[in-house]
Amino acid sequence: GAEQREKQYRAHRGFGDRRGGVISARTYFYADEAKCDQHMETFLRCIDASGGSSENGFSAIKLTALGRPQFLLQFSEVLVKWRRFFHQMAAEQGQAGRAALEMKLEAEKLQEALASLGIATKAESQHWFTGENLGMSGTVDLLDWNSLIDSRTKLSKLLLIPNMQTGQLEPLLSRFTEEEDLQMKRMLQRMDVLAKRAAEKGVRLMVDAEQSYFQPAISRLTLEMQRRFNRDRAIIFNTYQCYLKEAYDNVTVDVELSRREGWHFGTKLVRGAYMEQERERAAKIGYEDPINPTYEKTNEMYHRCLDYILEEIKHSRKANVMVASHNEDTVKFTLRRMMELGIHPSEKKVCFGQLLGMCDQITFPLGE
Repeated sequence: GAEQREKQYRAHRGFGDRRGGVISARTYFYADEAKCDQHMETFLRCIDASGGSSENGFSAIKLTALGRPQFLLQFSEVLVKWRRFFHQMAAEQGQAGRAALEMKLEAEKLQEALASLGIATKAESQHWFTGENLGMSGTVDLLDWNSLIDSRTKLSKLLLIPNMQTGQLEPLLSRFTEEEDLQMKRMLQRMDVLAKRAAEKGVRLMVDAEQSYFQPAISRLTLEMQRRFNRDRAIIFNTYQCYLKEAYDNVTVDVELSRREGWHFGTKLVRGAYMEQERERAAKIGYEDPINPTYEKTNEMYHRCLDYILEEIKHSRKANVMVASHNEDTVKFTLRRMMELGIHPSEKKVCFGQLLGMCDQITFPLGE
């Protein structure tokens, strides 16, 4: 099945060393499960240190330190293909070109399509779309669709991808070996241990973004942690890279999910750390460059995503953002919008994070 794989999600020997073209982000390599356990212990000590030194502190983790990156690569491809399938069906129903959250499939037509592809019988899909939050309006949007692919779904079933051209389900990969299945479960267990310790210590846990071919899986697994641990306040923070063309769609879809399910949305916004490597890999392997074409477009994306989250804070007070930027204009933009929207620093809904040495020193009267 190698030829059926998406180019972006195939392992490539030339980019096996992910440090190439990256000077500002830590890179982890998989050695064995014992090494992943060591990384988890290091993260636990960091969480403990943060909890002991300040109230509402932060710690950051990388999922590629906690398990075999190949799993993230494979799971990312599954998520992307299933989302693309949704967009293909939306296009068939005359909704091509709409924003992600504006696409709504007619549930009956969707059920017929799923039955014809052998994904589910009509009775099964009717059961899926008659729950409390599904199909009440006779339509299914992207969030309804995503809810079918959650932590309760067996991974082996997800590895079957619908092909709209052939009308058949195709195996994305050969089945995981028993050891690979255990590796996946151990990664999830390590994430759970870290999230529980962060909640216990009152530390906000930021899950770092990584290369675009890992990121769909990283975001999805982080989302599952947010659903569990962000019921009363934002403990788990996802990271959105605003140099990606799809950043705004990702932010808006996840914010809407937090609204529907009633948990606190937590995010760290960054521009991104892997641009040179991402572009080189896309050009060499032959897939679309995922990065915005210009620095100005990335700035626009950052401010657009940030403004959307600040508006959500104003309306619900259940969103939280870490403005992780070294850009003076972005910090000024944030402060101005906070004042305009009535978001006071004492609420601790907006935080600022910079790394010393990566920007000129600037001072702002945050208390005013």
